[in-house]
Amino acid sequence: MGYDRWRPRYPQPLIDRILATSPGREVLDVGIGTGIVARQLRDAGAEVVGVEPDLRMAAFARSFGFEVEESRIEDWDPRGRTFDALVAGQTWHWVDPATGAAKARQVLRPEGRIALFWNAGDAPAAVTAAYADAFAKAVPDWPGQIGRTPPPAAQLYTTIADRAADGLRSVGGFSEPERWQDAWQQPYTREEYLAMLPTQGTLTRVPAERVAPVLEAVGAAIDRLGGSFVMEYVTTTVSTTRLTG
Repeated sequence: MGYDRWRPRYPQPLIDRILATSPGREVLDVGIGTGIVARQLRDAGAEVVGVEPDLRMAAFARSFGFEVEESRIEDWDPRGRTFDALVAGQTWHWVDPATGAAKARQVLRPEGRIALFWNAGDAPAAVTAAYADAFAKAVPDWPGQIGRTPPPAAQLYTTIADRAADGLRSVGGFSEPERWQDAWQQPYTREEYLAMLPTQGTLTRVPAERVAPVLEAVGAAIDRLGGSFVMEYVTTTVSTTRLTG
């Protein structure tokens, strides 16, 4: 599956921090998808159970040996099970923040950790401008067009992270949510970036015939940079722990 091959992973210090600050190694992965986060957690010593509403992705994650239950987290029945940590990589913005927080409170053990995180990457300005220009021409009717010089990508997740934190506060039973940020880099060749780009953002909702000219323009911009570049990523995490009692 192209999504699994090309989507960026998450910084190892974040994975290590989640497990180091959890009371144990049993983890619930909300929106496990193809198992990207789950495999990183398992490699670090965790036992992971997944919840995933997309049947195709659930089947893909199972091929790596994970137990995956097909459901939205809001509707999922834990059947009395509890966990040391609940994680959601690039998925919690699809979850109702209050309902999701209530379910997290239900399934986390005392002092269990919840960590909700998102990757945001900034390509070089020339690549970003080429994408914005080509997208505006290919999809002129798209609401809220992308500017040639958008703000840093991590800023786009501020509202999402705020909603997640407010959801946790609204249900009670958690310590005050923390905001973590991990900065890291990922080199991309032209071929790698053009394979990854259609798996994220607005391009996932655009017909293939309109995606092609966007990729052509971005590829040309990368060629002018020498055929590769380094993406600057920031992973934003909202995290807290379930209070005892």
